[in-house]
Amino acid sequence: MNKVVLLFFVIITPFAMAQKLNSPNNQLELKVGVNKIGRPYYSLLYKNKAVVETSFLGLVLKQTNTLAADFEIKNHAIKTVNEKWNPVLGEQKEITNHFNELTVELFQKTTQRKMNIVFRLFDEGLAFRYEIPAQEKLNYFVISDETTQFALTEDYKVFWIPGDYDSQEYVYNETKLSEIDVTKLDMNNGIGMKGPMAKSRIQSPVMLKSPSGMYVNIFEAAVVNYPIMHLDVDTSTFLMQSHLVPNAIGDKAYLQAPANTPWRTIMVSDDARKILASKMTLNLNEPSKIEDTSWIKPMKYVGIWWEMHVGKATWDYAGSQNAQMAQDAELKPTGKHGATTENTKKYIDFAAKHGFDGVLVEGWNVGWEDWFGNWKENVFDFVTPYPDFNVEEVKKYAQSKGVKMIMHHETSGSVANYERRLDRAFSFMKKHNYDAVKTGYVGKIIPRGEWHDGQTMVNHFNWVVERAAEYKIMVNSHESSRPTGVHRTYPNYIAAEAARGNEFNAWSIGNPPAHETILPFTRFLGGPMDYTPGIFEIKMSHYDAAKKEQVHTTLAKQLALYVTIYSPLQMAADLPENYERYPDAFQFIKDVEVDWDDTRILEAEPGDFVTIARKTKGKETWFLGAITDENPRSTEITVDFLTPGKKYKATIYQDGKDAHWEKNPKAYTIKTIEVTAKSKIKLNLAAGGGTAISFFPL
Repeated sequence: MNKVVLLFFVIITPFAMAQKLNSPNNQLELKVGVNKIGRPYYSLLYKNKAVVETSFLGLVLKQTNTLAADFEIKNHAIKTVNEKWNPVLGEQKEITNHFNELTVELFQKTTQRKMNIVFRLFDEGLAFRYEIPAQEKLNYFVISDETTQFALTEDYKVFWIPGDYDSQEYVYNETKLSEIDVTKLDMNNGIGMKGPMAKSRIQSPVMLKSPSGMYVNIFEAAVVNYPIMHLDVDTSTFLMQSHLVPNAIGDKAYLQAPANTPWRTIMVSDDARKILASKMTLNLNEPSKIEDTSWIKPMKYVGIWWEMHVGKATWDYAGSQNAQMAQDAELKPTGKHGATTENTKKYIDFAAKHGFDGVLVEGWNVGWEDWFGNWKENVFDFVTPYPDFNVEEVKKYAQSKGVKMIMHHETSGSVANYERRLDRAFSFMKKHNYDAVKTGYVGKIIPRGEWHDGQTMVNHFNWVVERAAEYKIMVNSHESSRPTGVHRTYPNYIAAEAARGNEFNAWSIGNPPAHETILPFTRFLGGPMDYTPGIFEIKMSHYDAAKKEQVHTTLAKQLALYVTIYSPLQMAADLPENYERYPDAFQFIKDVEVDWDDTRILEAEPGDFVTIARKTKGKETWFLGAITDENPRSTEITVDFLTPGKKYKATIYQDGKDAHWEKNPKAYTIKTIEVTAKSKIKLNLAAGGGTAISFFPL
């Protein structure tokens, strides 16, 4: 961490009146106090306008007094921190961490217990968390609930998904707060686990926009040893309250003092671009615990994956109809198995030819005949390949071509089995030259009764990343709880899915054109996503004339996603032969970088459009992506992010004049112009379309 400035001042005094704290730019004002019965509360103003009205705070403990009332404030401390640090991989070379902090020390009169609440005000928002200091009166304890409130002041427009304990793989809904009703949703639009959901329970992060044009985002940061926070919404009063995901017996969290909860965050701005530019979530996480990070590298990859989704190949070797034969080790090939040695070599050749770093292979290991939906504990052992996948031969071939292999570990939800076998699996990876793993957690969780978003699973996801770091392995988790900035602490947590990805377009109602314009305001605030963009063969009828499914974008938008979706791990997800038919468009995917020195949010409106420019780490090249929803859009951008005085060749990949995400998705044009920092470029985006631009210095 590069500490440029670290200023602090501490005031410790007893007080009874509400205390105030301002953000560094004085646009946010926090008020904190306790009411007549000792309930701690806070409120938040932005530019003198109420964002969150008086909202109560507290924890409910199991079989004992709550930590929510009967408090008095003993002391408070205020300090200011202003420092800079450098992420290992990221959207910026340097991140500023600047906040004013208020720590309120609470004393519960009847129990003699102590609890602190720490508030941090950044220019872009508020963060706070509960801290339980070590004390005789409270050592080991069980959290039954958390009574954190967010009392909003208006009937905001809200972008939300239902509070499923097991999955985030939903299309976002855009309604007023007063109109949230989970029961009215079509729950058959994907493969979500369909955990128990209340009528008005939604997941965080939740993005909101007020009628007056104020943007608010409610989320959390640094979720460690604690369950994920969902939100219960009172649709009549606009009050949101935290809802913690339970474990198998209904408890929420087991803690031992000293302990702290995750940070609860409220981002606020009248400019949507500032929400996307915020690094508050990252700043609330601990610095990297990995001393030597030289082995953590960004990657662009291809892989044996999409061909299974479109029905060209299968994950299993013998066919799911032969599950019993698979159990008896009497495997007979169906002829459609994707993960063969020869097919893998073709992908390795393709990667080497076009400059990709790695190749992912799914379906390489025994167990896929009987993996889904059976709630079985020992489906995979993570070290036994199918007969037609020669691990050693693939290893040597990849090494000869300078290509890295990416391992796939699907657990089928059997977490206990995976943990038992994890060290053997990682040792197997290192023996065969795999430095990155894609983990998967499709299915109900074993131990039975646990949820993907509960404390047990949060600890598991974090522990796998921590253990992987000891082996110098990078992790890309799928079907995990959504990230909350923990990749700052463990930068080998290179990416995650934890949202509805591009795969849904192959076999479901798909992702609507607005989907990718909402994700930056929700899922991406917690960390990079393995969205798997780059699909050129848009309509699934290409593979089967009877299929109606398709990707809900134009081809040009698929290119733009490489810039609007941040991830240091990006897949060229389509089949090699599809890229070979469009070599001119494929050039952008080959050129685009995945690790950045600088990022500029040029335009942004949740649910409508996003335009982002990024500068390559250590180079003078820039890349721009612009995407829109189902509506066509014309705009003009100034490229003043370029270095003044330099000339650049701008190659513009854009929708054709008659392009349309549904009617004509593959229509695109490419043109090259010379630009400087003073130039302006007109962008014309088709319905569901996009524009991608590369800028190379001349």
